[in-house]
Amino acid sequence: MGQGWGIDPAYGGLALYETMRRTEPDFFVHMGDQIYADNPLAAEVALADGSVWRNLVTPTKARPAQTLDELRGNFAYNLLDAHKRRFAAEVPFLVQWDDHEVRNNWFPGQLVPADTPGGSIDVSLIAARARRAMLEYCPFREAEGAAAPLYRSFSYGPSLDVFLLDARSHRASNGPNDEPRSGPRTAFYGDAQLAWLERGLAASRATWKVVACEMPLSLVVRDRNPGIPEGWYEALANARGGAPLGRELELARLLSFVRRREIRNLVWIAADVHYACAIHYDPARAAFREFAPFWEFVAGPLHAGTFGLGELDPSFGPELRFASVPRDLAPNRPPSEGLQFFGLAEVDGASEELTVSIHDRAGARLFAVRLPPER
Repeated sequence: MGQGWGIDPAYGGLALYETMRRTEPDFFVHMGDQIYADNPLAAEVALADGSVWRNLVTPTKARPAQTLDELRGNFAYNLLDAHKRRFAAEVPFLVQWDDHEVRNNWFPGQLVPADTPGGSIDVSLIAARARRAMLEYCPFREAEGAAAPLYRSFSYGPSLDVFLLDARSHRASNGPNDEPRSGPRTAFYGDAQLAWLERGLAASRATWKVVACEMPLSLVVRDRNPGIPEGWYEALANARGGAPLGRELELARLLSFVRRREIRNLVWIAADVHYACAIHYDPARAAFREFAPFWEFVAGPLHAGTFGLGELDPSFGPELRFASVPRDLAPNRPPSEGLQFFGLAEVDGASEELTVSIHDRAGARLFAVRLPPER
């Protein structure tokens, strides 16, 4: 539903859900932006070829959502699509949130325009409402109540543990992201979440440890919202290269912990950036070298505007092995152009080899890599 592309039955609705269902997955990691609370829908959008995209529009999708009922209506809107209902009936969801469940690039304590003229509202209030709506419309374990953290883990036997992170609730304000030392201004995951993840990774006996963070590690995401100063950053990377600074210090802490504890077979998955790519990290290419090589796989969007490939910050030695789109792609490509992507991960039961692939809206495999486990 992002960037104005809602449900148009003539273009297949939320067709990627049906494509994913046909792969018969054991579970689905939905990495946030389930809704676009801040992106209202117009009834019609003109396409480049002269045709028209016709959105199904409900009252709560006709305006930005800030109240609890409006946010509930955004989650309910997705269930108007038969593909999503069928997928949800067959496949367990592991749910995260990102920014658009609340507002583009939000951070706790941010003041944003209210839904009444001339006023402002603390975005944390909207976030509390959005969290409640998400808990009402998405499957969470009973222990994961209104006060529980959204970071949590799931075990799938001896081969796989999945760690779901929350990169929204515990971050400091967006900013220049260039602090030389860790402190309150550099928080991204936050100390409590990082300590929880370190304990979980150290205790895991699963062959593969998959860390799911809705925001990528080295792809540069700038905060260009109205009213935001030039040079502020939304994700971890700060486009400076060199030794880690700002939020990058938390990633450096975690990666050095993983190396020090000899934790093997760590893989990251991410979304947020509206294209798909595969990135390999190696300390031999990095300014910061206290880590072992690993992969990060980025996939999306499921049903939103597609954008061109972003730049990579070189601090942690990333190498782009695959990208689903070029850098010069015209912005906000509609789902009708087929540039919607998802990732598929499969563990071989005998060899425990992990195969990760990236697919398009029609299901075509665009990229795949086989990763043998380190023993």
